[in-house]
Formats: sequence, structure tokens, C-alpha cells
Amino acid sequence: MSNNSPEVDSLQAAAEQVRQQLSLPAFDAAAVLELDHFIEVQRTELPAQAPEREGLVAALGCFLGQCLVHAYHAEWAAGPDGSTGVGLANKLFFNPFYLVNQQLTKGEAASVAAFFRSVPQRLVAASGARKRWIS
Repeated sequence: MSNNSPEVDSLQAAAEQVRQQLSLPAFDAAAVLELDHFIEVQRTELPAQAPEREGLVAALGCFLGQCLVHAYHAEWAAGPDGSTGVGLANKLFFNPFYLVNQQLTKGEAASVAAFFRSVPQRLVAASGARKRWIS
């Protein structure tokens, strides 16, 4: 997925809209911590089968993905299964939409902030792995 493709442009635009709505200054670790708190509030207010849940997951997933892109010099990419996500260091692929949905479902046990903090260790562990997505 090219960084200047229409799909990446729309992912980045959605992430920017979330950043503005949450009044966050950047796509960084502090923003992911705020996102984590926001998801926890939404868990109590948004029923699991609410029609707006899918849109919320999409918007917040774009934001989480853009934080990964900025903080870890990652790229938006298509995964081996064709899903949209973020590739890091030509070794790892993460689906930020799945991660947001998991926290909405499971709570702090699936914290996006804890995941974000774990990325450096994941990069070290994957240092010998092959690239698994299409750029």
C-alpha cells in the first residue's frame, strides 16, 4: 500500500479527525494512553451490538494505526489475509482495528496502551523474521 494512495489518505484523514475530536496534540504514546481511556469510557456506554460500534472501531483504529506509523516509523499496509493494518520494520504486521475492537470487548486485559508500549520488544523479538505483508 503506497503512502500516497487514496486508501492511505483516507486512513490518515480519519485519524486526523479523531485526533482533533479528542483534542490531542500528536500521534504519540501520550495520545494512545488517552485513546485507551476513551475506549474504556465507551465500553460502559456503548452496547456490544450497537450499530455505531463498527464506525467507532474504524475511526479509533485509524487513529491507533496512525500513532504506530508516527511513533515507530511504520507504514499502512495490507496483511497476508488482505486486511488493512500497519507494517513495522519489514517484519511485523498489526491490525489496529482488531486491537481497538479487542479492548472494547475485553477491557484493560486487551489495552491498546499496553500493546503500544510492547512494540519495541516485539521489534527486537522479530529481528530475524521475514516480511509478511504487501506495501
